[in-house]
Amino acid sequence: MVRQGLIPSALGTAVTAAGVAMRVNDMKKNGMNKREMFPLLSAGIIGFGLAHIVLGGIDLYQHRF
Repeated sequence: MVRQGLIPSALGTAVTAAGVAMRVNDMKKNGMNKREMFPLLSAGIIGFGLAHIVLGGIDLYQHRF
């Protein structure tokens, strides 16, 4: 049986890793260009992933007993 909160945490970790990978590739390629949409998209993906990690962690903490 999977503990409640484990799936959102795992999903958040995967999404955050994908967002960071996108951001690193963009920074190496173009530098910090604010006019492009790609850096904004990768930052949003990182935030979405971190939100899942936090919410999954809260579920894991609340249901640990």
